[in-house]
Amino acid sequence: MAPQLRVYVPPHPIIRHWLTIAREKHTPVPLFRTAMSELGKWLTYEAIREFLPVQEVDIETPIGAASGQLIDASIPLALVPILRAGLAMLEGSQTLLPTANVFHLGLVRNEETLEASCYLNRLPERFEPQTRIFIVEPMMATGGSIIATLKLLTERGADPAFIRIINALCAPPALQLINQQFPSVQIYSACIDEVVNEQGWIVPGLGDAGDRSFGT
Repeated sequence: MAPQLRVYVPPHPIIRHWLTIAREKHTPVPLFRTAMSELGKWLTYEAIREFLPVQEVDIETPIGAASGQLIDASIPLALVPILRAGLAMLEGSQTLLPTANVFHLGLVRNEETLEASCYLNRLPERFEPQTRIFIVEPMMATGGSIIATLKLLTERGADPAFIRIINALCAPPALQLINQQFPSVQIYSACIDEVVNEQGWIVPGLGDAGDRSFGT
């Protein structure tokens, strides 16, 4: 049976809270940036679940012997923020994955064709086997940027089954493209909005996450 894309929208009150603050058009830049960072943290928390391998260990507590689990430090971790907006969520993701390498990827969308082009690529020449990769991409509307990212990652040896996307808002066109081309990837999103308008914006969405994060 062919794999089917799995999209998780955690029913978490903190995620809903910060998404609402991010959506409100009168939210000031510093608070918007805080909201994006918090979304990055809590969505990463959900994405880590049953994804990071652990090692069984024997330890001594102050009272006696016990067994436990530690995250397997031999498995490489990678965070791939898509610039610019991905930087706003990156800080939150890093609080939970402080040992992860960060590989920046800069993509810009042509506002007429809605096609994405890459202007900055700091990916490694080759990902190590078993690397767990977290793409930090706040908005997925038409799917152009995320598909371009996934192609760049897999060309450099990334296994789609070990890729998870940390996302604030997404829409059906992007999800359909990912399902067609990279169905093994898993997505952790705060919300799925149903509409993408002719300009490629998610409706109701939250506007331009990059502009609102950096006051530009």
